Amino acid sequence: MTTNRQVVPSEWTPLHIAAFRAIWFASLAANVGTWLQNVGGVWLMTSFTASPLLIALMQTATTLPVFLVGFPAGALADIVNRRRLLLATQGLLLITAAVLSVLTFARLMNAPLLLGFTFVLGLGAILANPAWQAVNTELVPPEELPAAVTLTSVSYNLARAVGPAVAGLVIAAAGPAAVFFLNAIAFLYVVVVLSRWHPSPHRAVLPTERLVGAMRTGVRFVQNSPEMQTVLIRTFFFIFFISGLWALLPVIIIQDLRLGAPGYGLLLGCIGVGAVVGAAVLPQIQRKIPVVDQQVSISTVVLALVMIALGYVRILVVLCLIATIGGVAWIMLVSSFNVAAQEASPAWVRARALGAYLVVYQGGTAIGSVVWGAVAARLGDPLAILLAALGAVLGLAAGLRWHLADSEKQDLRPWHVSAPRLLIEPRLQEGPVMVQTEYCVDPPRAEDFLRAMREVRRMRERDGAFGWFLAHDPADVQRHVETFMAESWLDYLRQLDRMTNADHATLDHARSFHQGSAPPTVTSLIAEHPNWRGTSDSMG
Repeated sequence: MTTNRQVVPSEWTPLHIAAFRAIWFASLAANVGTWLQNVGGVWLMTSFTASPLLIALMQTATTLPVFLVGFPAGALADIVNRRRLLLATQGLLLITAAVLSVLTFARLMNAPLLLGFTFVLGLGAILANPAWQAVNTELVPPEELPAAVTLTSVSYNLARAVGPAVAGLVIAAAGPAAVFFLNAIAFLYVVVVLSRWHPSPHRAVLPTERLVGAMRTGVRFVQNSPEMQTVLIRTFFFIFFISGLWALLPVIIIQDLRLGAPGYGLLLGCIGVGAVVGAAVLPQIQRKIPVVDQQVSISTVVLALVMIALGYVRILVVLCLIATIGGVAWIMLVSSFNVAAQEASPAWVRARALGAYLVVYQGGTAIGSVVWGAVAARLGDPLAILLAALGAVLGLAAGLRWHLADSEKQDLRPWHVSAPRLLIEPRLQEGPVMVQTEYCVDPPRAEDFLRAMREVRRMRERDGAFGWFLAHDPADVQRHVETFMAESWLDYLRQLDRMTNADHATLDHARSFHQGSAPPTVTSLIAEHPNWRGTSDSMG
């Protein structure tokens, strides 16, 4: 079995590459700024209202933009210059954070306005997220990519450990406006680093896809990838219930425990420290528990127990220990789902697949935050977080039907297929194109052939084809014809370029049923568009 996971000499090796090191520190600054903003925003909202629902809506405002731009952001990151995309989004975040800081200093902020600014900041973050995750491929060689992904996770969790603690201290000393100002400075640093980074231009063989077409192809991929669908379904079951922790934690700390901003920052910092520790010990845990579904089950049960404890324990030292354990379980869960999403998607559609993953992940967080905030307003915070924890454990039942380990079984490295050679090369935009492949199959093996062709259909449509069907010749029981469509000759060439080793294995299995020394005959037909009105007139 071949997987996308590789072993590298050291997890820190990519930091020796100047470009990766600069982008890594910029990403760290952006993550720290985001945590400063999250803590400052929630704290400011608690000064406006005591409603658990309104406070939980801060989490919703951060994650709701994913419904608008999550998937398009993935398509953009696959087809445009990622440096320019990151510069544009970080510039938007810089301006928004600066204006938010000024208005808060001037005491012109209120609850609806704060929710609006939080929404815009969430919008910019979601637009940038797939590009941040995919940009590692432009910074490090392929053999160091797994280490680069690990370091990216370390950056996020270092920010989780440092950001909330710093935010709590700054809020106590100077108020939330100062936190927003520090967030603006962090994004200014990111913009400066990105403006000085000049990656080597990517020389594509085929023209760049258009946004709508790229999104449509991404949707087809998800619709025809059972492995990706498994990741998305399991992610939703996980995050919908676990979101109760993030939505209700500030309410529990500030209103029930009355620890104030420093206490909120301290407990979030403990979760961050636990996440960093978890990232460090994750390889050892994965060696002892190699099956990803078992890792998810154990981590979910641990995190559910942590949630229940946070709802009922009132001793600060014990809460800090519990929060640290929760951070370890959290990083194991997030890492498992993130790796599964990347292993379920080939390189040509990875950012779009990650965009779909973010839609489900952040969307589940947004929906869950509203639900658990409403439950807390009606039943109380401890009971609401208890119900969310029990729901997370019950949600593990989805693993009986959908196995995350399936994402590791396919070899999604590119399979390079040469373009068909024609006497007259068509123009790239000509189309639509109909492709027919003729098979000669022994009748006793026809049922097995049909089963194999079902996988071929899924493969074709996953790579962008449409209108697929399989026909047989009533005059010749051995003759079967596979037919599918592409929107243009360029789209057909893209389909060939997207083929992976796993796709090739699927096609080879179907072709093994073909009889004869010559391979199946492939015919490509391009639609003609005659002027029927002109023809009719001339005949008249």
